[in-house]
Amino acid sequence: RKGDASYFTITVGDRSAENAVWAYPDPIPEAAELADHVAFYWDRADAWYEEDEEVFVHPRDPYKRVDALPSSRHVEVRVGGELLADTHHPTLLFETGLPIRYYLPKLDVRWDRLTPAPTRTRCPYKGEARYWSHERPDGTRIDDIAWSYAESIPEIPKIAGLVAFFNERVDLTVDGVRQPRPSTPWS
Repeated sequence: RKGDASYFTITVGDRSAENAVWAYPDPIPEAAELADHVAFYWDRADAWYEEDEEVFVHPRDPYKRVDALPSSRHVEVRVGGELLADTHHPTLLFETGLPIRYYLPKLDVRWDRLTPAPTRTRCPYKGEARYWSHERPDGTRIDDIAWSYAESIPEIPKIAGLVAFFNERVDLTVDGVRQPRPSTPWS
């Protein structure tokens, strides 16, 4: 679609990242602007930085907002009627294009109903998250139902150490009103 790609290996000291860089030195006319550029595979580098700050997954988008605000709303999290969390002290996270996420104090979560999951993800806005799963009394397992950032990056420190549940996978009640389950890539 763009022409014939050339691939390059990055070598630093005794370490190499094979085919970590690609370019179109002679692109087709419709992609002529690519002639003087190269691209890197994100997962073939040890780390990425914007200035002196490490970034995760991809660079942050200057047109995307992520705001965390403390609240006194009453938030309950249930699955099949079973209470998993209940708080009057959530932190609401507003992120462009996503439903509101309710980050809850760990003391208000039923840890006896959650089990650690091996899943780890990284977000360029929040840092590295770890996950928990839930096994319902009927044996049905819901993997990766909740997550937490033990430490967050400087932009969103208000969620460090709090826990959020996927609105798409639980019954969420805020101030006594059941919230609809949003349709997102995590549904």
